Amino acid sequence: MVHDTAIVDKEVSIGLGTKIWHWTHVSTGAVIGKGCSLGQNVFVGSQVVIGDNVKIQNNVSVYDNVTLEDDVFCGPSMVFTNVYNPRSAVSRKNEYLDTFVGKGATLGANCTIVCGVTIGKHAFIGAGSVVTKDIKDYALVVGVPAIQIGWMSEFGEKMELYMNSQDIYICKKTKDKYQVSKGICRKV
Repeated sequence: MVHDTAIVDKEVSIGLGTKIWHWTHVSTGAVIGKGCSLGQNVFVGSQVVIGDNVKIQNNVSVYDNVTLEDDVFCGPSMVFTNVYNPRSAVSRKNEYLDTFVGKGATLGANCTIVCGVTIGKHAFIGAGSVVTKDIKDYALVVGVPAIQIGWMSEFGEKMELYMNSQDIYICKKTKDKYQVSKGICRKV
């Protein structure tokens, strides 16, 4: 489904069931998976890859060299960049840095993702945060610059230590358990 006001350039790959809403522009060369939703006033650059079931809320620009894996959520008005040190008078299109967002990650409303970072799978970036470095899988980060304050489950709940454990966390909603060892979180 492509709304009448949306502009979808030629040579774009769009998966089945994807919805492209009002005043959205998808540039030539973009790849968008199935079952996605691109809200009002979204821009997708030509060197962008978007997986399946990705939700991009209103007023988000996904610039060149951004990859979003399956099930990523981009909150309203969040921002990606693609040049680390832009200047109007200096062309830096050959200096775009790659940004990678792992499966199931959530990027909160009005957060900023500075180019060149990797955001781990199921990570959760709090609203208004500014990400300037790589974020681990399942990490919950907030602030300017963003710092880790906990761990998030795949269900999207902040996890707590399980009983008196030193390294096992639990999602209260699903009862799934996760182990943190040497700063790395994994589902067990």
